[in-house]
Amino acid sequence: MSSAFLPLNVAVLGAGQIGSTFAFGLAHIGHAVTVIARPGSVRLQQLECYGAIIDVKGDRATVQVASTLDEQTSYDLLIVTLLAHQTDALLSTLQASAAKCILFMFNNFHPERLQDSIGAERCAFGMPFVQAKLGADGRLKATIGAGGQKTIISQQRWVDMFNAAGLPAALERDMPLWLRCHVPLCVAFESVSVTAMRRGGGVSWGEALVLARGVHASFDLIKGLGHSVYPKTKRRIANSPVQLVAAVLWFMSRIRSFRELLATGKAESCALVDAMLASVSLTEQNVMISEIQAMKPL
Repeated sequence: MSSAFLPLNVAVLGAGQIGSTFAFGLAHIGHAVTVIARPGSVRLQQLECYGAIIDVKGDRATVQVASTLDEQTSYDLLIVTLLAHQTDALLSTLQASAAKCILFMFNNFHPERLQDSIGAERCAFGMPFVQAKLGADGRLKATIGAGGQKTIISQQRWVDMFNAAGLPAALERDMPLWLRCHVPLCVAFESVSVTAMRRGGGVSWGEALVLARGVHASFDLIKGLGHSVYPKTKRRIANSPVQLVAAVLWFMSRIRSFRELLATGKAESCALVDAMLASVSLTEQNVMISEIQAMKPL
């Protein structure tokens, strides 16, 4: 490891596809990585057996394995790769943790709540853009940087660390607003994928229209809460005709790799819809609640 990147003590809370990808890359370049998997899970058993993250090529990245977060360990960085609704139950543990910085890496409609709970001075946010799968044997197959995609992170020091580990990353200074505005699209993409996978093909035009109306209603909610739609790519979507957004969703549902990638997101998309609906009372603007509610996958 370059002298510019001294080994750090890193914990990864969540040993699924994303967490395993991050742990593999960071451990591979010499960081001391502890992976925390759900107690009693098959994934925990695999990690305890291997004592490492192993990819499909047989490359090993040695890690420490735990079933709970040690609150007393002063990790330089704690990366949380759970989902927003899963993190709520762990807030007291995260508050008590001696970790110097906690990097939350998931979709979130209310990131400020985490800042208020953990403390803004040791809170960072990001959004992973990697494609990964764990085989039945626990071996990792990760596609990183496809199409120029980069994980985005709110602090430059962690951007530099990820890039050094071969995990392409870029800085996004207004990460809370970026995350909030990403939620409508996340829900739409996951919902359309769940429906398409259940059917074994693409969604109907009517189903795509329902989701497109929900996307527009969600952006209206965000504006009603006093936020701008950000960045400009999402602002263009918010200003696009409903039929155009529906056409994109209809088309994407017919790409098998796309729907397979996001079809596991039913629980996340339902929880994110609930988070948006819980915010409606905070705005005086007329928001189409039923259209947001209709985005939930069945």
